[in-house]
Amino acid sequence: MNQDLAAISPHLKLKVSRRARRMALRLDPHNRAVNLVVPPRASLRKAHEFARQHEHWIREKIDSLPLPVPFTNGTIIPVLGKERTIRIIHDPGHKRTSIHLADDEIVIHTNKDDPSGRVTTFLKNLAREKITALTHEKAELLGKKAISIQMRDTRSRWGSCAPDGRMCFSWRLVLAPFAALDYVVAHEVAHMEHMNHGKAFWNLCARLAADFKTGRRWMREHGHTLMTYGQTMEAPLQAARAGAR
Repeated sequence: MNQDLAAISPHLKLKVSRRARRMALRLDPHNRAVNLVVPPRASLRKAHEFARQHEHWIREKIDSLPLPVPFTNGTIIPVLGKERTIRIIHDPGHKRTSIHLADDEIVIHTNKDDPSGRVTTFLKNLAREKITALTHEKAELLGKKAISIQMRDTRSRWGSCAPDGRMCFSWRLVLAPFAALDYVVAHEVAHMEHMNHGKAFWNLCARLAADFKTGRRWMREHGHTLMTYGQTMEAPLQAARAGAR
């Protein structure tokens, strides 16, 4: 079946889901793929026909995705709302990689041929520092306290809040404009008061956010672009081909 799907698009992957009630095509920006989601007992022949009928849509969605942005020398990435150029200074004599966030640069001294993994770790730690401080600040306004705050590379949600005060955020928010990052934090902190998306929740979220409308709009329209950072062109394509075999 997957070989047949590859003939439609090398980016097409079959996903059997118990929760699915009908066939659907869902874009996966992180892997530059389109998932063909089908119920467990769906006809594979009909699934193939469904995908073939939407071949143009699949191609259009993949082509519209922003290109991957690898963490390589000379690449410009937004960090905490400001564009910064990655400058890698390679020296075999260095015993370890050191990274410094300058005004308009991320300066990396390293003995590694590819320090991109170190850049990702640096950004994760930076996100943890900024988001943790912001979360505690907003929670204090409600008289609440976050039990724990974790950074993950989530794909379906930018943040989450458990009833007991455990919080989780995507480290990639450090690459978003401040209004967007602040909105996501406000959103999750508001859930500490309202574990729903009712009117009271949205009113509180708007009060907690520095610029609610701008932040919410940016995440809705551009949030998917955050998944492109740290990716190479080859890795997503390989993932798509592997799923289409």
